[in-house]
Parts: sequence; C-alpha cells; structure tokens
Amino acid sequence: MSARLRATLLLAGLTAALLVVIVLAAGRGQLAIAPAEVAGSIMHRLDSGLERLLAWVGVTVDLPLDIGPLPEHPQGENTLWLVRFPRVVLAVLVGAALATAGALMQGTFGNPLAEPAIVGVSPGAAVGASLVFVTGASVLGEWTVPVAAFTTGLVATLLVYALSRVGGRTEVVTMILTGVAVTAVAFAIVAFATFVATPEAREQIVFWQMGSLNGARWMAVAAVAPFIVVGLVAALVLAKPMDLLSLGDRAARHLGVNVERVRILAITAVAMLVGAGVAFAGVIGFVGLVVPHLIRMLVGPGHRLLIPASALGGAVLLVTADLVARTAIAYADLPIGMLTALVGGPFFFWLLRRTRNRAGGWA
Repeated sequence: MSARLRATLLLAGLTAALLVVIVLAAGRGQLAIAPAEVAGSIMHRLDSGLERLLAWVGVTVDLPLDIGPLPEHPQGENTLWLVRFPRVVLAVLVGAALATAGALMQGTFGNPLAEPAIVGVSPGAAVGASLVFVTGASVLGEWTVPVAAFTTGLVATLLVYALSRVGGRTEVVTMILTGVAVTAVAFAIVAFATFVATPEAREQIVFWQMGSLNGARWMAVAAVAPFIVVGLVAALVLAKPMDLLSLGDRAARHLGVNVERVRILAITAVAMLVGAGVAFAGVIGFVGLVVPHLIRMLVGPGHRLLIPASALGGAVLLVTADLVARTAIAYADLPIGMLTALVGGPFFFWLLRRTRNRAGGWA
C-alpha cells in the first residue's frame, strides 16, 4: 500500500469515526434519541441554514438536504441543540487542540514523551482558575474563570520562554528544566489555594483540575473556537519546517530553517491551543501524549499528515471519553480527565519502557 493511499485511508477513517461518535454522543443521555433522528435533525438544520445563506446572497433554491426523521420527543430538538451539541462540539475542539499541541511539542523537542504541560500552560491555567475560586471574584461573570485560566496559562508559557533564552537562543534542555520549575511553582500555588479555600471552593478547584465538559454552552464554543482554529492553522503552516527540524538544529539551519522562529511559533501555537482548551474544560491530561504518538506509529513522523490526523484522533478520543463520562453511571457526570488518565497512565508507562529500550529513538 502506497504512503499516499494509507494517508487518505487514515484521514477518511478518522473523519468517519468522528461523525459516528458525534451522532452517538448526541443521542445518548437521560433522554435517548435514536441516531437516525440525530442525523435527521442535523440535516434539517443544515438545509435550513444553507437556504437562508443563499437567500441572503439573492439565490432562492430548495435544497434536498432535509432528509431523515426529526426527534419524536417534544423536547428532543431543544435537548440536542441547547444541551448535547454544544458539549459535543466543545469536545471536538478541545480534543483536536490538545492532540495537535502534543504533536507540535513532540516535534519541537524531538521526544515522543513531550506533552503541552511541559511549557507550563495547563499548570499556569490551574493557578488562574484556583485563585478565582478562592477569592470568589466575578468581575466578568461566568467568563471570569475561563479568562483567568487562559491569561495565566499564557503568562506561564511566556515566563518559561523568557527564562529559557540563553544568548538570544532557546535551548531545548533549558526550556524543559525551566518548564519543570515553573510547573512546580504553579502546583505549589494551587496547593496553597486549595488549603486556604472554603469547602465549596476546594471542591471546585479539585473538580476543575480533573477536567469536565459539564455545562458546556454555545457561548463557550464561540469563545474558544477562534483561538483553536488559529492554532490549528498555525500548526499546519509549521508542518514542513517541523519536518526539517526533526533532522536536527544544524541540518535544519543548513536547509534554510530559522530554528528559533519555528520554535517560538510552535510554542505560541501550543499556548493558544491548550490555553483555549483548558479555559472551559479544565485540565485534561494525556490526550496530547497518547494521540500523536499512536498516529506517528501508524503513519510515521511526517507532520503534514501527523498534525491533521492527530487533530481528528484527539477529537474522536475526547468525544468518546465524554460520552463514557456522562453515561457510565446513571445520573452522574464523571470527570473526563480521570478517564483520560486511566487510559493515558498505563500507555505512558508502556511508552517510557519502549522508548528506553530503543535508546531514546522515535518509537
């Protein structure tokens, strides 16, 4: 099988899998909606939206897209479009963002064990969220926690970058060690905030650190979508330079790559992707580690395929994990970060042993 055919099949398979899990996830819950009814509702909304768009530009046409049955339950449409679909779409965006950020980090550091937390985005975001919970601040209403988390996540990333620059360059080892130090300080601040918090605030801090998509609304989707889309586009633009960077800094420079600029852009994209993702969903670990590595095992290290495939794979994983989180136990919503850790922890241990056995080479 040729590499091009294998890439096409992988992307097509992941896209099909994503559509399937979206339909299944939207239909499962306390109010069960059949997959055919979910698909019919989507097609009716798509038909109506496209016809209105065409009418706005002066074209009147009756599109044949309104096929399939609508939900029979009188609250079916409201359940789908006000509760289920915002949560599913947010899961798609966050999953794609985390997995893409992981692919960029692994390419930037040349290490399959690298993940977004290494530059302090997630720990920094936890600091902002924790301080809001402890102080009870509500300057921006329901936006206070997401904005604080996004801001402190970006500040932590900038701090790691600034402290790791030596002689006008950013050394990989120095950045990793700086990231470890900043992460340790961030976790210490979160621990102190948890210690002094009221029981209610303490519960909020702990639950936010475990990650959840509970209560997702279209407002949250609209807030994170622009940042994640920009981050994904930046990742695709960086795909070719990242391939050259994997040859080593010296070889990449000989081939005309501005190594320092590529690393800066990659880290900025990671901060944007992860910061936007954790702002509303909380800290969700291991997606950025597991998905890119599995994709790399299937199709190799080429970033022009690795990045879009990782985005699709991350979306599939997080939508599936969220479906399990809200349906595994009746009338309960499990923390989604707990589920990804249950899968990612053993995988990380296996990956660590495999990488050690291969003397640090790409797995």
